[in-house]
Amino acid sequence: MNNSLGLYIHVPFCDGKCNYCDFYSIKSDDKEIDDFVGSLLKSISFWSEKLKGKSVDTVYFGGGTPSLLGNNRIIKILNYARKAFKFDTDCEITLEANPSSADNLDFAELKYNGINRVSLGMQSAIDEELKLLGRRHSREDVLVTVDQIKKSGISNISLDVMLGIPEQTKESLIKTLDFASSLCATHISTYLLTIEPNTVFGKERNRFQFASDDLQAELYLATSEYLKSNGYEHYEISNFCKYGLFSKHNMRYWQLKDYLGLGPSAHSLVNGKRFYYPRSVEAFKNNQIVEDGEGNTAEEYIMLMLRTKNGLNINEAKRLYGIEFDTRFFQKVKLYEANGYIENDGNSIRLTEKGFLLSNTVIADLI
Repeated sequence: MNNSLGLYIHVPFCDGKCNYCDFYSIKSDDKEIDDFVGSLLKSISFWSEKLKGKSVDTVYFGGGTPSLLGNNRIIKILNYARKAFKFDTDCEITLEANPSSADNLDFAELKYNGINRVSLGMQSAIDEELKLLGRRHSREDVLVTVDQIKKSGISNISLDVMLGIPEQTKESLIKTLDFASSLCATHISTYLLTIEPNTVFGKERNRFQFASDDLQAELYLATSEYLKSNGYEHYEISNFCKYGLFSKHNMRYWQLKDYLGLGPSAHSLVNGKRFYYPRSVEAFKNNQIVEDGEGNTAEEYIMLMLRTKNGLNINEAKRLYGIEFDTRFFQKVKLYEANGYIENDGNSIRLTEKGFLLSNTVIADLI
């Protein structure tokens, strides 16, 4: 049994809802935030008792907007978790932050208390695109926030970039990527805009000019080409890094390693079982946990490995899961290879950049 654990903390608070966002988040005041932190500490105690013997090697504050917690609460949670669980000495501890709420943080103090990676929700460096997304920050805010983070001594900085923003062009996207690269970001996560029904974009589709499928494909390929030519490794469908600084926490998800998610809407995979908390602060306060079946299955393994640069190692899949790939499977692989969607060296099957674009279709067909 693997005794390492990734700890994910979902902070459900935001100062407003962006036009595309379907994550669970709510507006609240200091009292509600303090109540949530109290529930979170109780949850940490509960799980540290149940999972004795596991050591934590990644921590990720996500949301929502974790930066709204402020320094004191973030440090309080970290110190409590560090006492409840054994933290590895080289534990990767990531804080998600928005440029619009990062001015209430002292990054130097956070670094002193263990934060060694910051993921900043930039999305775009074009102010007009940020307004269309409903973001509450500007290009200048990103510049100032990154400068503050660097001055604190935290050098591992990830930036989010969105593709397919209304009215976005290939030229405006390259400007955003150029800006991100100029800030010496060590990691860039890119996301194709998806329109969810219960968002502003979903409810008011006719108000916006969304990118066609062809334009989305062009933007994705342009992103990969630009970042790879500027020293970034395309290590997972949506993620690029420099100097081998991939997200250790997110790699746990793709490699089916144990992770514990705490907070409303947070999901977990522990000892082969999946479970989650409902999208409700009250449910979380009452420690309501929903079982979600078996995890770490052969199908999940194939799907997640094909999302990564290294792809699916046939022998490793046989060793771990006893999978016997039949003739029909290899016939499909050969067909996708002939059409430029897959590379197959006889040991590993990998999606090409073109294959990444159609990953859902290709992976579903192979499984």
